[in-house]
Amino acid sequence: MDDFDIGSRLRAMRTAGNLSQRQLAEQAGVPHAQISNIEKNKISPSISTLRKVLGGMGVSMADFFEPEREDNPGPFFGRDELIDLTSRVAINAGAPESGLLVLRQIGDARLHNLQILHEVYEPGADTGETMLQHASSEGGYVVEGELALTVGDEMRILKAGEAYLFDSRQPHRFQNLSDTRTIVVSACTPPYL
Repeated sequence: MDDFDIGSRLRAMRTAGNLSQRQLAEQAGVPHAQISNIEKNKISPSISTLRKVLGGMGVSMADFFEPEREDNPGPFFGRDELIDLTSRVAINAGAPESGLLVLRQIGDARLHNLQILHEVYEPGADTGETMLQHASSEGGYVVEGELALTVGDEMRILKAGEAYLFDSRQPHRFQNLSDTRTIVVSACTPPYL
């Protein structure tokens, strides 16, 4: 980890997302100078500061420190070429009896600034009582089953053939309250996971 250049990595991810330093600072809620100083390696950010800055781009700590993958550049992807992101979300914390949730990504989300997911919610699957919230927009289509979606103070059970689209800065939660599997195809930009 000694050879990891935080400043260069942050600059590369910021420019790939077509963000200026000022735009990232605004989205992350940090001073503009802080972004500049991190990118020039003048300061070494605390973990909480780095998490805040990465949150402004919708990038997780794991994704930031993960070495570059040699993913299939597309345009076509086989079933076995989807990237499993399940471990990147703290799901069902403290609820081992809850159903399994599997998230698989199509291709390199950062390259296209678009994250497309194939999501499988087994009965009881739940993203958790702590609502998700990130600087993105997201939408999805329920392919099979039923998905209980809470956005802000509203909750609705979406059935196969129904869809959603909202500003991800609003607190939200996904659940499968039924006794059958639910399958969703969703998209998020900029990428969150």
